[in-house]
Amino acid sequence: MEKYGYRFSFGPWNIHEGADPFGPPVRETWPFDDKLKVFVDLGFDAVQFHDDDAVPDLDNLSAKEISKQARETRQKLEDLGLVAEFVAPRLWEHPMTIDGAYTANDPKARQYAIERSKKAVDIGREMDTNLMVLWLAREGTYMREAKDAVRATHQLLEAIDTLLEYDDSLRISIEPKPNEPMDLAYIPTIGHAVALSYQTRDPSRVGALVESAHAVLAGLDPADEMSFALACDKLWSVHLNDQNSLKFDQDRSFGAVDLRRAFNQVRVLDENEFYDKGMVGLDVKAVRTQPAEIATKHLRNSLRTFLRLVEVVRSLDREKMNACIEARDYEELDWLILSSLMGD
Repeated sequence: MEKYGYRFSFGPWNIHEGADPFGPPVRETWPFDDKLKVFVDLGFDAVQFHDDDAVPDLDNLSAKEISKQARETRQKLEDLGLVAEFVAPRLWEHPMTIDGAYTANDPKARQYAIERSKKAVDIGREMDTNLMVLWLAREGTYMREAKDAVRATHQLLEAIDTLLEYDDSLRISIEPKPNEPMDLAYIPTIGHAVALSYQTRDPSRVGALVESAHAVLAGLDPADEMSFALACDKLWSVHLNDQNSLKFDQDRSFGAVDLRRAFNQVRVLDENEFYDKGMVGLDVKAVRTQPAEIATKHLRNSLRTFLRLVEVVRSLDREKMNACIEARDYEELDWLILSSLMGD
């Protein structure tokens, strides 16, 4: 399979049991080792990790035990020709983080979040990746009066600076989302993430990750969010998926809802040579109705769609496009794009 210079990743959580807020799982859990085989079979290059994907139950392990298990996980990857793209601290499921992690009102909760994040740094070091993704899931509030948003922003900076100081090779990619699980998030867009990065102790080591659905949930276009981050040299990873309007985070297969929106994401990435900057990550989940034995087709479909759209982007008649732009004939430009997407 021709991958046009790109490398691709997804996380083990993307092979999903199908639970939703209104019902229990409908598919059996896949063992981690079986999931790794899917990466290879589908032609992926790397694995996205939460800290406890790599080292389960890490809160109850010693530093020595954490390092040992991380090395064992890394060996499993190496045996299959895979690598870890990043390790992200999971800061939204522990009882200590009900009211947030870095921005919790309880100083003990904030300290737990810092220590948990340091463990994720240690795991990343053992897994041979210096990239940490920070999805600031509970960094916000349900009621604005419950927290001081100015203070919370400073707390986020303090947490990031603490991690940068902890490991001088660490790179942090901030993944914004406007809501869910918190109603009011403090870092809702890429603009917020980039602005925060410039205030840290070492802006060269803090970038951003655009997830397609998160941009849509903010009422923004993912391609524009990617473009802004690229212009600031801050786009270090992407999570491609799709989203059917302003609902919950659906993690639909890439391009399944809005093919032109997907096309423009690929166009921006390809025209700016993202294949030399980072990996193309997927964050997609099979719909709940998909039977277990065929519950990896969302990954196959997303990868195929991306690669097919690369072909479309690279086959565009640039002279015709430029002539349309010069003449301000945007309707004709519109037709050129539509006809390309329809295979004319």
